[in-house]
Amino acid sequence: MTTLVTGAGLIGTAFAKHALARGERVVFLDPEPRTDFLRFKLGESGYDFVRKDVRDLPAIIETIHAHGVTKVVHTAGLIGGRVQQSLALAFDINLNGTRNVAEAVRLTGVSRLVHLSTFGVYDMRRPVNGPLNEDHPRGAGRGYGNYKGAKELILEAYAAQYGFELLMLRPANVYGFGHFFGGSSGGQKMQALLEAGLTGRKARIPAAETMTNEYIYADDMGRAVDLALNVAMPPVSVFNIGNGYVTPFADLVETVKQVAPHLDYEIEPGEPPKSKDFPLDISRAKQHLGWEPRYSLKAGFEDYLKDMQRARS
Repeated sequence: MTTLVTGAGLIGTAFAKHALARGERVVFLDPEPRTDFLRFKLGESGYDFVRKDVRDLPAIIETIHAHGVTKVVHTAGLIGGRVQQSLALAFDINLNGTRNVAEAVRLTGVSRLVHLSTFGVYDMRRPVNGPLNEDHPRGAGRGYGNYKGAKELILEAYAAQYGFELLMLRPANVYGFGHFFGGSSGGQKMQALLEAGLTGRKARIPAAETMTNEYIYADDMGRAVDLALNVAMPPVSVFNIGNGYVTPFADLVETVKQVAPHLDYEIEPGEPPKSKDFPLDISRAKQHLGWEPRYSLKAGFEDYLKDMQRARS
């Protein structure tokens, strides 16, 4: 069996590690795949990559046929601030690209599509009195969250009309060793803190990134994708993926210092932080996917640091 992964970033490669361990082939569709990153994360074999863009529907269809793809994991798109910087470009890549993925799945008979959404789809302007479950209203008011919500609606309409299996995952802030070309400011923050702790250089953290937030380690995220791709189709299709608690920035820094004690940083002035008061409710993923996080924040940083040290050697 071969799975197509749109985008060769942190989550796509984290999933591929689990798929390759099961003997499954993976093909990445990415206009600029970082081949050194793929080799670092996955080794030299078991996967292919196609230098094409999700805005190119014929290329997606051709890739599915050429590689015998039976399932698709959709991760491609601009993230966070990069969406806000150019809503028009992000519309083309994120929304038109998602429409093309859905069309390709429909036209080629792919059996299941797993879509990577975000906890940013939730409308935090609405009252929240406890952990957020998957029924909390969508619509964050900014480009990234609203576009992710629109992508979910597009895929829900296609799956309802054409009958393919659709599962959608809404992760908390995913962290792990990566290249962050898509624009994950939260991922860049984590890498900057660890690099500073490893090298002794001072990290510069934007004020907006000092929020209380929920995090999920990349390996836990990749395992969630792998389960979603292969579990018997559950009665619900949307799942929160998080570690189940929120972490203030001061606690985050102290956790980094436990594994990288030379950490020094300064906060760059700018947009004020918008903190999360409550974590995601992950009970649905536990019940229907058989998934729960294995990495604490500290354990995630310890594993992350091993990757950073290996990359530097």
